Amino acid sequence: MTVQDIRSFNRFYTNVIGALDYGRHLYAPYTLTESRVLYELAHTSQVDAADLRAELSLDSGYLSRILNKFEQDGLVERAASEKDPRRRRITLTARGREAAGLLDERARQTVGSLLETVAPADRPRLAEAMRTVRTLLGDGRAAPRRKDVVLREPGPGDLGWIVQRNAALYAAEYGWNTDYEGLVARIVADFAEDHDPHLERVWIAELDGRPVGCVMCVRDDAPGTARLRLLLVEPETRGLGIGDRLAGAVTEFARDVGYHELVLWTNDVLAAARRIYRRHGFVLVAEKPHRSFGADLVGQDWRLDLRVDPE
Repeated sequence: MTVQDIRSFNRFYTNVIGALDYGRHLYAPYTLTESRVLYELAHTSQVDAADLRAELSLDSGYLSRILNKFEQDGLVERAASEKDPRRRRITLTARGREAAGLLDERARQTVGSLLETVAPADRPRLAEAMRTVRTLLGDGRAAPRRKDVVLREPGPGDLGWIVQRNAALYAAEYGWNTDYEGLVARIVADFAEDHDPHLERVWIAELDGRPVGCVMCVRDDAPGTARLRLLLVEPETRGLGIGDRLAGAVTEFARDVGYHELVLWTNDVLAAARRIYRRHGFVLVAEKPHRSFGADLVGQDWRLDLRVDPE
């Protein structure tokens, strides 16, 4: 390979990006950099201005001007960091999440249009080639990093992925039968057919363009109560803190929209998940043996009081 090979590829790819009309359509009315800041804020549950500046390699003055503009437009709120009062924590408002969601939807539609020009049989080759470029030119880092994982809302096909991966993983790891797949399918179908987007959400953890985790927050029958459901992390990405981030996203969302408590049901064999719940302040309130999914299990009810300020 020569320098000319890389320059030739750069010219080709620049033309591809230009064809997507990034400048005039995709990011309007925001600049590319402003859109990057919105994207980062939308996919991180809590971020300080200093961390944001380092993540995006932005000049501090430039970032400050962007955040001032966002604050004036009602897109973000700034407050002292809980971990370090000298830092400023940045969070998106409801209007900010709406703006970020619109940009994300435009990006998905535009890139989806590009992908439609690639034959389905060739798409795995394209994905592998892109991963190879990132690995070889990314300081030789083959292993995924925590910062490479983003949390996003589900896109087309993601709800089906939740059902498929829950069924496959629990069958492989615990021997659960199709009764569990049926349960997950009903939970997901209920959400897809009827949910309040202001009070219920799904998060997908994404790494290198593919889903690697999920969780749901839905209304419970008890007034003022939300339920955490279907927390899952792909085995090859465990250890990156994805489960903690997903659980944190649910608890933060539930607290922000005014729920009084967050509950969940799990089974004692799911030791890693139970450790995550404990770290986020959940308390075991009841357990009961049962026969489900083709196995003898001990079901557990956990509860988190959202009216208690987190430490």
